[in-house]
Amino acid sequence: MTNHKERPDHDLAFMLQYENIAWYEAGAVRILDRRIYPGKVEFVTCRTHNEVAKAITDMVTQSAGPFSAAAMGMALAAWECRTSDAEGQRRYLIGAADTMVNARPTTRLRMQQVVNRCLSAAQIALDRGIRVDEAVRAEALAINDRRYSRVARIASYLTEMFPAHGTIMTQCFGETIVGMMLRESRERGKVLRVFCPETRPYFQGARLTATVVRDMGFDVTVITDNMPAYVMKKERVDVFTSAADAICLDGHVVNKIGTYQIAIAAHHHGIPYFVTGAPDVGHPTVDTVHIEMRDPEFVLQAMGVRTAAEGVKGYYPSFDITPPHLVSGVVTDLGIFAPLDLARYFLEGGEASKELVV
Repeated sequence: MTNHKERPDHDLAFMLQYENIAWYEAGAVRILDRRIYPGKVEFVTCRTHNEVAKAITDMVTQSAGPFSAAAMGMALAAWECRTSDAEGQRRYLIGAADTMVNARPTTRLRMQQVVNRCLSAAQIALDRGIRVDEAVRAEALAINDRRYSRVARIASYLTEMFPAHGTIMTQCFGETIVGMMLRESRERGKVLRVFCPETRPYFQGARLTATVVRDMGFDVTVITDNMPAYVMKKERVDVFTSAADAICLDGHVVNKIGTYQIAIAAHHHGIPYFVTGAPDVGHPTVDTVHIEMRDPEFVLQAMGVRTAAEGVKGYYPSFDITPPHLVSGVVTDLGIFAPLDLARYFLEGGEASKELVV
């Protein structure tokens, strides 16, 4: 592992440091419990890869966290089967990979890329007769390094869209891009205010994005999910930005539920919406997207406190889809592309032209 100061996560907020996302060591994976952070700083310790998959399904980690957790979970799976012969280990790891991929259906294609890399690292280790769990953990760290470095490039283009003194609205928790865009803004001397919709039912905006913004030293305000339109007008928001769980090649953006309505409000007020990420070759059109329906009970409560009467039903689609006419630009590691011109990203050598991007 490289020196911490040399890693791409240097100078980022606490929860964006590798060790505080998901970390494999000594036969266990430790995952920061984002369901309760920052009110409590607790880690869920997983002793099997099945427990890691369950943690992903149960939203212990969110945004890009599941990708790191899955990679570390594959290292744990290698530890679990370490006493088997080479063929037995291969079979066990293939089964573990399938478990990880299906832990989060909406992003299963990106998860597949993660576990495939881990399987390749495991095969090389088996061929060389070296510790498989350590080899897979090294690959997990390399995946982090590549993703963080790529997101840093994305942040450099996104930050160009921010005024020297500007007001930004976010949505949910974009993971690494939040820290990277603020680190880049700080280095450029930009002074920003950030408004974060709370993002029910898990409150990722209030708990995670706002905390990262605070930790990075910027002015931050949390608003409820029904305030964005009013705040855009009253507080003169300059830019709305979010990450995406998937960016379809036809320009549709799949992201946390609520993104669509904020994009509508931004379009109405003439505020640009820039989504960050790479086009997803696994989703050529929006028709390939499956929206997860999650436990409606979470809609009937707030942080564990029930807010609706018994007998009232809930409805919880975890993501929504924003059409391309509401998207001002897709900010990638190669620059900013119009949502209906994403094929050009591949022609210019975008990383997703070779493999899915995580």
